[in-house]
Amino acid sequence: MVVSYFAKPYFYRTPNNNPVKKILAELLTIGDEILYGQIVDTNSQWMSVELDKVGIKVIRKTTVGDVEEEILTAFAEAEKRVDIILITGGLGPTSDDLTKPCLVKYFNSELKINEEALAEVTEFFKSRGRELTELNRLQAALPTACEKITNPVGTAPGMWFDKGDKVFMSMPGVPHEMKKMMTEHVLPRLNKKYKLPVIHHKLIRTIGIGESFLAEKIADFEKALPEHIKLAYLPSLGEVKLRLTGFGTSLTQLEAETNALSETLKERIGQFIYGYGEDPIEVVIGRMLREKKLTLSIAESCTGGYLSHMITSVPGSSDYFLGTMIPYAYEIKMRQLGVKPEILEKYGAVSEPTIIEMANIVRAKFNTDIGVATSGIAGPGGATPDKPVGTIWIAYSDKHHTVTKKLQLSKERMINIRMASMAVLNLIRQGLPK
Repeated sequence: MVVSYFAKPYFYRTPNNNPVKKILAELLTIGDEILYGQIVDTNSQWMSVELDKVGIKVIRKTTVGDVEEEILTAFAEAEKRVDIILITGGLGPTSDDLTKPCLVKYFNSELKINEEALAEVTEFFKSRGRELTELNRLQAALPTACEKITNPVGTAPGMWFDKGDKVFMSMPGVPHEMKKMMTEHVLPRLNKKYKLPVIHHKLIRTIGIGESFLAEKIADFEKALPEHIKLAYLPSLGEVKLRLTGFGTSLTQLEAETNALSETLKERIGQFIYGYGEDPIEVVIGRMLREKKLTLSIAESCTGGYLSHMITSVPGSSDYFLGTMIPYAYEIKMRQLGVKPEILEKYGAVSEPTIIEMANIVRAKFNTDIGVATSGIAGPGGATPDKPVGTIWIAYSDKHHTVTKKLQLSKERMINIRMASMAVLNLIRQGLPK
């Protein structure tokens, strides 16, 4: 009997109903400096992406300090869980670098100078006109149980250990050294050792709907997915990404299946889908404006230039974005932008009549096809009984119509600024002529 996706021994069914074993990996990072927050572990994120590409599933990332007992325990626990243990860090020549001595102990081995590694380390220092000290010479001392993996851009060799059908691989923590070693040596060897499945992801990007509402709308779709395809919800400020992940033996077949499923989702929730893949909303909006040969200008108050920053972060945005005004103060909205004093006095800066004026006026001032505007109370101060923190009005204006929307967001200033900017981009998407 083949067990489910989440149960051991981690088999899954292919589209042809054949059981295929997942190859599982754990990433083990060693070093107090990571636990103290003195450096950020970017290695694990990069390794996860690269392992996913070749069909290896990372199920855990662990960080351990420079304590022998904890490192040895981490080795033993990882070995029980996964097929591949990839270790980074702790390979320096100083007394607080414990990875190598711990590997010696774990594999009941001994530390000896590896002549090939010594020649490489010697040449490394010679080519840079530096002296090889005794401490640096110790970089060539490796556990006798390992196979040395060349480090072409550093002094610490990698160490590959075969333990039955399991692999331990220890690499330097320096990112460019680890990446070179992974790309040139580790990934090809893992590909050769294991029969790796194909993993394919299809990313569908949605905006203007919360995660729980989205899940409700597609609950039966998710329930009906075949066993080898899983759906994940990836929420962030202002949007929710849906990820379809297929496991199998044929990339072409998985691509066809996930494309068909994304078309089904489009029929269900198409009004919320703004794109696919890695392009964020500002890139998609820029592409739409360029294709339609339309220009944009902005009057933003509470977002303080953040919306313009998002727009101009896209290369080539000058093709469609002509400029912005930030009439933050009440007086500037009147004197510089040109909002009528009587509208501000009667309705206030945070109101539908004011935001309509702002969008229409900025469009006229910059002579653009589209004008958008923001005005609100980002917080933490400035609230009134009828306009609490997080009250934000946004508007879209073109020669055919003006659309407004009132947002009730959070009490957190930066969250409000980000979400209001995302909401305006969505308003542009919805307002553009089809």
